[in-house]
Order: sequence, then C-alpha cells, then structure tokens
Amino acid sequence: MTEGVELIETKGVIEIHIDRPDKKNALTAAMYRAMTAALAEASTRADVDAVLIAGKGDAFCAGNDLKDFLSGPEGGQAAFDFIRAIARFDKPIVAAVQGLAVGVGTTMLFHCDLVYAAPDARFVMPFVNLGIVPEAGSSLLAPAIMGYAKAAQMLLLGDPLDAEGADKAGLVSAIVPADRLLDHARAKAAALAAKPPQALAYTRKLMKGDLTALEARIEEEARLFQESMQSAEAREAFTAFFEKRAPVFRKA
Repeated sequence: MTEGVELIETKGVIEIHIDRPDKKNALTAAMYRAMTAALAEASTRADVDAVLIAGKGDAFCAGNDLKDFLSGPEGGQAAFDFIRAIARFDKPIVAAVQGLAVGVGTTMLFHCDLVYAAPDARFVMPFVNLGIVPEAGSSLLAPAIMGYAKAAQMLLLGDPLDAEGADKAGLVSAIVPADRLLDHARAKAAALAAKPPQALAYTRKLMKGDLTALEARIEEEARLFQESMQSAEAREAFTAFFEKRAPVFRKA
C-alpha cells in the first residue's frame, strides 16, 4: 500500500487499485509514481502476465489533483512518466471503470486492452475547457478508436460520454453490472494470464503495431501541454475552477 494506491497480487496478475475515494481518486504525483513503479515491476517479472487497474469507491479516477498538479513541476513530470510507462507497457492491461473517468482517467484507457464499465461510468476529457491540450496520445488514439466525430465531441467540446455511448464507440469492451464489475475484470485478467505467454505477447504486439507515431504524439502533446499551462487561458480556467465560477476567455 502506497499513499493512494493499493497493489494486490494474485496468480499471474498485479492489481493496481487507485485508493483515494474521498477525492474521487484524483491522482497526485506520489500516486503516479506508485503506479509507474508497479508497471515497471510487472514488466520485468516472468510470473506476472497481466495488470488490472481499478478504482476504489464510486469513481474510477477524477484525473489530476489540481492543487497537487499546480504546486510545482513534480506533478506534471510524474504524470507524463506514467503516461509513457502505460503506453510502452508490454503485457495486457485490464481496466474496471465505475463512475467518473475524467482526463487521464479516460486517456489511460486507450492503452488498456480490455476495458469493462459499470452502467454509471462517465468518460470526460475536459482539456480544452481548462485551457490545455489532450495527453497520453489521446489526440491520436481517440479519433482512431472512436472516429473523428465522436472524438471531436469529447476533445473539442469536452462533452461527456456515458457507458452505453462508450460501448458503441469502441472505448469499452463491455458494460457489466456494478456489483459484478471487479470480479468480471479479475476473471478476464486471470483468463489472459492463463494464455500461452509468447503467443499472447506476439498477438498484442501485432495489434498495437509500431509505437513510433504514438510516442512522438505523446511527446508533442507533453510539450504543448506544458506550454499551454503557462497561458492566460489556463490561468483563467484554473482560477475559475477554484473560485467555482464560469471562466471568461473573451472580453465582451
């Protein structure tokens, strides 16, 4: 157990549980580092065949803890280190999503192989609304997976997508009743762990394809993200968020 992250090990599977339910599982730099370390360990261990990511409480992940993220460069560095790690991870990842999946809570799912959602799951990528740009390669992966029109609704307008919409758009593998969600995801992770490991690894690699373009996009997003964080738009958006008011980006 690390601050805000619990690791559970079962046969062939490491489970990463985001465990900060009182804050809707919003991620801090320490939590990012714990998850990155867990992925690194899982990658190097021959007895680990899959990873399961889940959230405690009524939300999967509300994205970055904004106070922590804005307190200094450490939060941003830890976030982008995690993004690079999950994008390059070489074993199957299963996700169990309930309630809110905001920002990186959604974008990390593009790197998961199987995503199971409870009926109340709600996916939101509000980057533009905060005066910043998408991350985790989502500007490339969202249009590729969901189609440009649906991706534009989420990335340009910041519109949320419910579980049914996410299922139709190809973001999730299936919708599962909330009371069976974690057990279902665990069963699928165990099923992956029981497969022939080399054949599974080769097949996954073939499906993922060459990661060069994805890694380049992640780095381009990171550069523009850090640049936009210094903009007047982002300052207004974050100030408005903390003051609980609507932001004003253009003078009347």
